Amino acid sequence: MATIKDIAKQAGVSPATVSRVLNYDSGLSVGQDTKKRIFEVAEALNYTKHQKKQKPENQVIRLIMWYDSEEELDDLYYLAIRLGIEEKAAELNIRLLKESLDELSSEKTDGIIALGKFDAGEVKTLQKRKEPVLFVDFDAMNYGQDSLVVDFQMSVDLVIDYFIKTGHEKIGILAGVEYTKVNHNEVLDSRRLYFQQRMEQLRLFRPEFVLSGDFTVAGGYQAMKDFLAQTKEVPSAFFASSDALGVGALRAIQEAGLRVPEDIAVIGFNDVSVAKYVMPALSTVHVPTEWMGELALTTILDLTKEKAPVPRKITIGTELVLRDSTN
Repeated sequence: MATIKDIAKQAGVSPATVSRVLNYDSGLSVGQDTKKRIFEVAEALNYTKHQKKQKPENQVIRLIMWYDSEEELDDLYYLAIRLGIEEKAAELNIRLLKESLDELSSEKTDGIIALGKFDAGEVKTLQKRKEPVLFVDFDAMNYGQDSLVVDFQMSVDLVIDYFIKTGHEKIGILAGVEYTKVNHNEVLDSRRLYFQQRMEQLRLFRPEFVLSGDFTVAGGYQAMKDFLAQTKEVPSAFFASSDALGVGALRAIQEAGLRVPEDIAVIGFNDVSVAKYVMPALSTVHVPTEWMGELALTTILDLTKEKAPVPRKITIGTELVLRDSTN
């Protein structure tokens, strides 16, 4: 694992600055460009694959980015996938045309990677481009489109099985709230749905232990802070739908005078770089985001060469990574 000193050296800042940025220290006054550089270096230093450049492909792929650069810093999941796409594109000498959905250029490309969440109207807009499209982190199979997604059901089962195995029965979830960009339609957090289904099967579901907040550190902090201020009964374990939510929850729990994991154990989701550096280090569900980005790039290249007779959904597995925030 890269150290804070490694990140500081490559980012050109002090180790103290890196530590405070990775811990989302709200009292730190540092520019967005510096934060962006630190987070990107932290993600990149966790990459272990170093491949030689292959024969140039001489193609152009349009990358539709749902998150802008500021939103990426609030939840590093999409930043990590983007970096994986960019690394693979550089290796294969593919030019990426990075655009947002509301500012699409007229330039013709060989294919489109749509990274993020989209509604029916937005999917239709991309279908009109008459270019192969791969949706990443969004299941567009109902629209007849190829998709690359994470196996959320398996991930939720991993978390619940671990909590029960370690003696927890009062288990809560801090789910995420997000919206599509153009029409601002709410996107269902399927982790919340799978959590409820599994907990109901186990006869352990408690609706009062279901929290929600924006997919940010601030969103997780506020949701957990409000919950702890109002409740008399506290779960012994929480699953957060993202590491950003989990980091915010950790801060709120500690501010309330509770101990992690002795009073409340916490597991996040994604395993972005910051999960390793917060105190206590956050247990999480590891999503291979770099590889997911690489796979997205190679898959869209395959689609540019031969159109499949039917759309396909590629599902990415996950694994549980245990750190200090769990028993």
